[in-house]
Amino acid sequence: MFESLTPDEKATAIGVDEEFWSRIVNFGGISYLSSVTQRILSVEFLVIRDNWMNYDNEKCMEQYFCLMRAKSSGAIINRDTTNLFITFLIPKCHSKFNYLSQFGYLQPMNPTSGGIISEETLSKAISEFQAFAGLNITGDIDEETYKLMTLPRCGVKDKVGPGFGRSKRYALQGSRWRVKKLSYKISKYPRNLPQHKVDAELNKAFKVWSEYTDLVFVQKKSGQVHIEIRFEKGEHGDGDPFDGPGGTLAHAYFPVYGGDAHFDDAEQWTIDSFRGTNLFQVAAHEFGHSLGLSHSDVKSALMAPFYRGYEPYFRLDEDDIQGIQALYGTKTSNNGGVPSGPKPTTTASPSEEDSELCTNSKVDTMFNSAEGHMYVFKGDRYWRLTSDGVAVGYPKLISHSWKGLPGNIDAAFTYKNGKTYFFKGSKYWRYVGKKMDGDYPKEISEGFTGIPDNIDTVTVWTGNGKLYFYKGSKFWRFDPSQKPPVKNTYPKLISNWEGLPDNLDASIVYRGYTYFFKGDAYYRFNDRMFSVDVADPAFPRSTAYWWFGCRSANKGTLGNSMNRWHNSQCNGNECLWFPENSINTFLNDGDFFIPDSVDGDNNDVGDIILDAGEDTVFGVSNTWLLRT
Repeated sequence: MFESLTPDEKATAIGVDEEFWSRIVNFGGISYLSSVTQRILSVEFLVIRDNWMNYDNEKCMEQYFCLMRAKSSGAIINRDTTNLFITFLIPKCHSKFNYLSQFGYLQPMNPTSGGIISEETLSKAISEFQAFAGLNITGDIDEETYKLMTLPRCGVKDKVGPGFGRSKRYALQGSRWRVKKLSYKISKYPRNLPQHKVDAELNKAFKVWSEYTDLVFVQKKSGQVHIEIRFEKGEHGDGDPFDGPGGTLAHAYFPVYGGDAHFDDAEQWTIDSFRGTNLFQVAAHEFGHSLGLSHSDVKSALMAPFYRGYEPYFRLDEDDIQGIQALYGTKTSNNGGVPSGPKPTTTASPSEEDSELCTNSKVDTMFNSAEGHMYVFKGDRYWRLTSDGVAVGYPKLISHSWKGLPGNIDAAFTYKNGKTYFFKGSKYWRYVGKKMDGDYPKEISEGFTGIPDNIDTVTVWTGNGKLYFYKGSKFWRFDPSQKPPVKNTYPKLISNWEGLPDNLDASIVYRGYTYFFKGDAYYRFNDRMFSVDVADPAFPRSTAYWWFGCRSANKGTLGNSMNRWHNSQCNGNECLWFPENSINTFLNDGDFFIPDSVDGDNNDVGDIILDAGEDTVFGVSNTWLLRT
């Protein structure tokens, strides 16, 4: 049925082990628009059914290679069959099949058996991955799913045994150490970091877990230990080879299998840097596996499988704490652990509501300090936030704590050098802790060339460690290591940050996400997907309720956000959809009217819903509102 395949001399190589191949016989009615791609070094076959080929592999081919469209009837089995069907080996689609197998969503397939993967089985596996990752469940490798599959991640399976369908968010593999004092040694160090620095980072990673338990970790240089740590490349003797830069970063074994942890030495391991891959964070995650924790489906948890970039103010998530304490109990003694950050409050009663913040939750700026505290500035006063609201004893005067700093600050951020910068009007101030660092204020044009005066907010984005300044409808990227620090392609429109409004008030990074604030509402921005996060309730949410502990505030979605922007429905104009039963929705200020394309009255009279500068509550159901 097959002719021998020979390389197409006119084809262009698209990868180290991929080429275009073209000489394939006619399969009786199956038409090809172009060549078939075959992975030369692989001996595996992606065996699929016709229906899945039609709706999924076709999409995969169109999206990534535009190679072919094929239609057939019946099952697509293997190349040795005498029937009129074929096995296709499509590298990108095939890699996603391997991904689902590697991380526990599909049973590995025997390439010589000719076994069939049904549409139902494959769709179920994709759906399980999407559900675990918090994506829209489509059963199809759509663009969002594909992007997530390409992210660097841990090599341990997500789906481990029957506990995958758990009721708790954290996951326990089922085994744990029976002793509280555990030893470890680093048998093989990474090629690009000094050994003493690696020792310090891994010691810090273990202390992430000893901070909340009575576990004690002791490093040994030789001899038998509980946990052995190695930095390896490619195949390294455990049957689970590393894949080079990106992809799988590391893997570790649960206690029942020995607890050892292996790191891919092809990665650029770094310390306290946005460049490369942060050793401390990855090690802390892997040691969670060494202690018995599986992957969590909580995105903000350390035990989530995906690497989310360097976090200067790393804190262990409540989900991780509950998981490790379910295995080893709560901490009863002081074992000298170094805190990984402010400890989340789990049992304390909610703090008293702050009348000023609860009445009007619009703020001037928010920022993380180098010490790990989170501050809110408003007017001439400031508050410190805790995990359940506002710390006791606040507000306080800004001028009493940061000598020489005025009130009504526009924006603030703490950089990786540990210094905090404050902006107001055309000037900025720099502090180390709460002490002014030199002769300030200075002109923004002097220290931040290319950045305008009177900015709205600024953030150090976790995606690349660079500074982003926002003003009105525009933003600027500032990179102090480049000359000029702002490229001539800036400013750009804030609308590039999908789902964010213009005229922001504040922003802050917290547990792997960037949060943006406007008025009395906030948006959680998913830095991996580069869009406002999808959640229930939807964003924006009430800053008063979720950040300031105001239990009397609205818990659900606020303002223009019950709704998503659907420009295509309103002839390219900006419009809002209010879903069914969204009665008494609170609207922020702006002008809206019902377009004639929706209400069909051919008359805009009476269609004005909200006047600019006002806030109101009104009932609406199944209505499109157009911004004027």
